[in-house]
Amino acid sequence: MSVVADRLGVSTLVGTPKEIQAQLARSQADHVLVVAFDHIKPSVFAALAENFTNVASSMFEVLLERQDRESLERLAEMLVPRNPLSPRLLKEASLLVQARKAVLESGDWLTAANIAQLAELSTRNPSAQPNKWKKQRQIFAINHGGIDYFPDYGLDRDAGFRPLKSLAKVIETFEGHKDGWGMAYWFRSENSFLGGNRPQDLLASAPDRVIAAAVDEILEMTHD
Repeated sequence: MSVVADRLGVSTLVGTPKEIQAQLARSQADHVLVVAFDHIKPSVFAALAENFTNVASSMFEVLLERQDRESLERLAEMLVPRNPLSPRLLKEASLLVQARKAVLESGDWLTAANIAQLAELSTRNPSAQPNKWKKQRQIFAINHGGIDYFPDYGLDRDAGFRPLKSLAKVIETFEGHKDGWGMAYWFRSENSFLGGNRPQDLLASAPDRVIAAAVDEILEMTHD
């Protein structure tokens, strides 16, 4: 954990949740704003931390001044991106939003509490077993709004709603190539290797074909 900046009554703390919690316990600040990131590269995180620090300090300086026209102009300049977003980037962002929305609205996802109920697991700590399965790479999850959601098609209904063994092999195949969201997109998309079927529809009935399709996907990705 490090303090990126501490001036004019504004300090920016960077680190893991535990490190920040320990620092906040000793803080005398009146108010705190927290920005959390999941699955972010260290280099990207460092750049964002520096940018947030500069913006926070500059905004605080402006807001301390008289709210005249010059101050408002400075504030607007800081909040508007230095370079306009390209049409390509805007289009990619729009497609990403649509894809994630389609995944979340598909009805294929369960919370840890849902799984605990279906699998008759302990309700005292319902997230314990699903999180253990995720850590052991037996199942994957997508995170939205700070909550993990697990694919219902990855559970074996004939085995008490435990993860399908074939899913672990697919996850292993995609290791280092697709994260949870990437696998979610792949499983719900029509696959030419599977005759136009979606991998999630064949995972339980034709696991070997789905595993072979995952291998084929990796071969295509690495040969591009």
